[in-house]
Amino acid sequence: MGQSVSFDELSELLEESQTIAICAHTSPDGDAIGSTLGLAEVIESAWPEKSVTCLLADPGPIPRVYRFLPGVERLVHVVDYHLDPDLFICVDLSHPSRLNEAQVVLGRSRKVAVFDHHPADDRFWDAGVVRPDAAATGVIIAEFAFHVTHSISDTTAQNLFCAIVTDTGRFQYQNADCEAFETASVLVDAGASPSEVALRVYQSDRLAYMHLEAKVLGRITTFEHGRIAYSYATTADLEATGVSVDECDGLIDIVRCVEGSEVALFLKEVPGGEVRGNLRAKTDLDISSVARGLGGGGHKAAAGFTIEGDIDQALSMTLPGLVALFDDPAEDGAAQ
Repeated sequence: MGQSVSFDELSELLEESQTIAICAHTSPDGDAIGSTLGLAEVIESAWPEKSVTCLLADPGPIPRVYRFLPGVERLVHVVDYHLDPDLFICVDLSHPSRLNEAQVVLGRSRKVAVFDHHPADDRFWDAGVVRPDAAATGVIIAEFAFHVTHSISDTTAQNLFCAIVTDTGRFQYQNADCEAFETASVLVDAGASPSEVALRVYQSDRLAYMHLEAKVLGRITTFEHGRIAYSYATTADLEATGVSVDECDGLIDIVRCVEGSEVALFLKEVPGGEVRGNLRAKTDLDISSVARGLGGGGHKAAAGFTIEGDIDQALSMTLPGLVALFDDPAEDGAAQ
């Protein structure tokens, strides 16, 4: 089915729905938040009579670095949303388990739609576009915007530009393809500000975060003859520095910078006796299989998971799968 046909089916769902809830995945990143806010504006522009609510899947705060995005104040925690919407739109996810607390709203919705760029398993939606070849969900929503409105506002452009920039790692990851650059160019022409996104997301770290960053840098260890780089942050680290869990997403990119490494792993302890892991690949290795084996998921070059236990347990569960990605694993897997 062509993308334009899927867009038409999505439009039909929107036209027949009055109350619409939009929600991205748990632990939302820039693509999740930017795409959610951007899509809400697109719908309200094309169908101004609709009632659109943007939901947060988690009870926690909006990640600090994304609070500058236009319309962020409209994000509502699920506990404060009591409607049974005509349409529930999943953004940047295609598996209901990643909705966390918002699964209850999905369950009481009349229809379901999806905009996503992650590999999908079983279809649970009535209409949608799931394109794993898209660099970010923001790319898909930008294309949908021009499909239904032919133009977008500067605030919509800013949200969607942030979505693309963050999910391509400032256009440095393997997914930064021609479509991503072309879409970004169109968004800048529509009013997005690359300098503001760069300043707010990448150049405004709190001093406390930089102290935590120094700890993480000092712990970087390599395995498998330098091909796997790893570091971590504990609950004690977060408490000592005053850094919240939601501020830690960028720490994986520090680990990723190790020369000669092909896979980066960053682990952080989160409340509830759990450890959240981030994986990145710098080559053609598919690290999503490792994440799926641990109950998570993601893309071939960027994936994540959450498991019960502590840092040592998480490392012992993760490292064998990473070592197995290589044709000639080290004999003992010891740190280099």
